Amino acid sequence: MRIARVLVDSPLPQLDRLLDYRIPELVEGVEPGQRVSVPLRSAGRLATGFVVEITQQREYPGPLSDVAAVVSPVRVLAPEVWNLARAVADRAAGSANDVLRLAVPKRQARVEKTWLAREADAAVAPFEAPTVTDYAPAELETALADRRRIALGVRPGVTRTENGQWVGRWARTLGQLAARTLATGESAIIVVPDHRDQEQLAAVLAELVPPEALVRADARQSDPERYRGLLRALEPAPAVIVGSRSAIYAPASKLGLIAVWNDGDPLLGEPLAPYIHARDAALVRQEQQRCALVLAGHTRSTEVQRLVEVGWLGEIAPERPRHPRVVPTANMAANDGLAAQARIPSFAWKQARAALEEGPVLVQVARPGYAPGLRCQDCGTAARCRSCAGPLRERSAGAVPSCTWCGALETSWRCPNCESTRLRRSGVGAGRTADELGRAFPTQFRRGIIADGERTVLEVDERPTLVIATRGAEPIAAGGYRAVLLLDGERMIARESLRVAEDCARWWADAAALAADDGVVVLVGVGGALASAMVTWRFDTLASAELSDRRDLRFPPAVRMATLDGFPDVVAAAVAELPPTVDVLGVTEHDGRSRALLRFDYAAGAAAAQAVRAEIIRHATRRRKPVPGSPRRGRQPLPLRARFDDPEPFEE
Repeated sequence: MRIARVLVDSPLPQLDRLLDYRIPELVEGVEPGQRVSVPLRSAGRLATGFVVEITQQREYPGPLSDVAAVVSPVRVLAPEVWNLARAVADRAAGSANDVLRLAVPKRQARVEKTWLAREADAAVAPFEAPTVTDYAPAELETALADRRRIALGVRPGVTRTENGQWVGRWARTLGQLAARTLATGESAIIVVPDHRDQEQLAAVLAELVPPEALVRADARQSDPERYRGLLRALEPAPAVIVGSRSAIYAPASKLGLIAVWNDGDPLLGEPLAPYIHARDAALVRQEQQRCALVLAGHTRSTEVQRLVEVGWLGEIAPERPRHPRVVPTANMAANDGLAAQARIPSFAWKQARAALEEGPVLVQVARPGYAPGLRCQDCGTAARCRSCAGPLRERSAGAVPSCTWCGALETSWRCPNCESTRLRRSGVGAGRTADELGRAFPTQFRRGIIADGERTVLEVDERPTLVIATRGAEPIAAGGYRAVLLLDGERMIARESLRVAEDCARWWADAAALAADDGVVVLVGVGGALASAMVTWRFDTLASAELSDRRDLRFPPAVRMATLDGFPDVVAAAVAELPPTVDVLGVTEHDGRSRALLRFDYAAGAAAAQAVRAEIIRHATRRRKPVPGSPRRGRQPLPLRARFDDPEPFEE
């Protein structure tokens, strides 16, 4: 008897295991990795799943159901992807099915039919492997050959490709590493936070590797495009896979390199259960497939710093490190009337005015819109939406106030405290900053560009331009910006967050890296350790100090943390079953559900995840009465949910 061990596609935690099905003679061609249709006895229906393995040894003693049909002959679930999904799910007390939904796109029959009819090549066209520049001779080449794990420092600045496109120097470095890996007959995976980074890498790789070897894995792609990329990655020919966080799960049997850019960016953290960060998945996959691992960035996260200090990662920096000239202005005043009008010190205003004579100038602000917040003119009460209680904002000068959460327009707002109908602006956004700077530079302000979440701008030319951009939305300027002004620093560091210092350093360093080699970067209103790190460009020292403080307080990443959320009795029962190596920091209740905060060392992580997962499955199989006030139809909330390694564990 041939038995297929199948992972059924189901959100139920109790079905997160391999089920045995008999392969009847009428169903031919069942192989591991294929999608199949199988019956579920309890539901009396057919479900789809993945064949993980085929064996002749049965584990279930009773009669077995038969595999109903083969949905697709393509083995879309590669063994290395299954091993990775199972490992990261177990580490986070999650379900492998939730990970595979990110790894394997929905089937596209038309794309699949075309792919099966093609004549695949076992190798890519020959090309010349490039030399990795900016580093000591053969330093990174040797690291790739030795399969080393490294924290890579990159040289800031911009460079021009052969086709005339300007990209960050980091993109050239990672592109060269990927091309050298491809030249050895192995695949490379490069994970970046967003589409801006992907476009830069694609421009570099377009002139380094053959076009058939480049595979994009982007959430903005259509379903057929994503499925076509998966099928190309499944081919025996090596490829360079570039994409966002889900690209870490791309199939690559001969994997030579995993590179993650800017791992501190929150976009690399998966917002869906089991909330796996791309960096953590990369670390697990590197251990499984023994490839080279590169964690690169202008700054360094505390997670990477911990791995460096324990010896898990090595360090490599550019051979002749150069960084922008950063001038902090924490103690400088606005002695000029125009500078005061623009909310910047006189030094920053003079630098920007002189730079505008030569080329573009970048101004980074904290928030988009015109007025990010609105308050009552009379009593100061924050203005909120009548529909969802979200904060109101003003998108442009004179615009109707709208809700930040639901987008509803508020045409007849009335203060709930004093009945006033007058509003005043609270905070300054990108639009208002553009107006103020336009008045501060009456002669140099030739044209202005606003780049934020609503207005996407990827590139600007070398003409004198004042570019006002929110953090993370800064476009690349041809030749680099002549000056970079980092505003709203006091507002950014006032955010209540465990990672505020890391985030601010990353936002500012990424913007400063867009400056020309002889440009100036002005950091407005910030001093102390953050200003020192920007001036010296020693973000490893900043990360080391942050990690030392968290180690003393036993905060992540010095230790691991997890949160349990569920019904009060279920959370209490789960806490009682935890091993003694797990500390329970507290349990809070809100809206009929409880939240427990757990802390444990890395060595106790496997035991903690196993205990939590057992409780999730145990309580998911129990029948409970519907929660009062909840809808009777539709999926009921799980009695217990868990999130491991939450980047903000202390926020409700």
